[in-house]
Amino acid sequence: MSTTVFTPALAWARRQFLGLAALPLALPLALSLAAPLAVPLTVSLGASLALLPGSARAAEVSPDTLVRSLSEEMLTTIRADASLRTGDVRQIMALVDAKVMPNVNFQRMTALAVGPVWRQATAEQRKRLQEEFKTLLVRTYAGALTQIQDETVVVRPVRLSPGDTEVVVRTEIRGRGDPVQLDYRLEKTPGEGAGWKIFNLNVLGVWLVETYRSQFAQEINARGLDGLVNALAERNRTAGGRPRS
Repeated sequence: MSTTVFTPALAWARRQFLGLAALPLALPLALSLAAPLAVPLTVSLGASLALLPGSARAAEVSPDTLVRSLSEEMLTTIRADASLRTGDVRQIMALVDAKVMPNVNFQRMTALAVGPVWRQATAEQRKRLQEEFKTLLVRTYAGALTQIQDETVVVRPVRLSPGDTEVVVRTEIRGRGDPVQLDYRLEKTPGEGAGWKIFNLNVLGVWLVETYRSQFAQEINARGLDGLVNALAERNRTAGGRPRS
């Protein structure tokens, strides 16, 4: 039996991501997201977002080519900017807005994490949920960036059939230890800004959206949708995750 050896960035992300499932949302969303949502999803979101692509060329390329080119672009940007590697939240938010968000269907990601109650949410509640969720993810992302070293990303080719509108792009993060699985689920969107958009991440076999959905459901059942919004906002406020204007 072999033992996986993780690089610092991957080890950090793994701890954050897997820890999320064990943390009760009520406390105030013990941010785990890789971190995504609270703390951990973020294993995912930490290492994952750090490797997430961002480019307006999404409509012109296949999903695997998009992930490959943008992962390389993100790593190059991170290694060239000391402020990103030190976890400067303001700079990371700017990077996420410029590179990551154009390639993510963040409304769908948030809706899936919130669950069926999303359909009952008002426009203002939806807006706040997306804002707080994004801030939470960026905060975790900031922690992961401080651990980035010599990792590289290997993207497996995807076979698409005519008419396919959703696909999973499987990748491996390679560093000084064994490769670690990092997969992206993308959808093909029509209209303005058409192209392949990411709406879920899988780190070490755990899907980010499903992990958050379970945690969010606990908060929603206990305090309602506004309770979830307030819990996320409080977590971001006390953690100092929201950049000041």
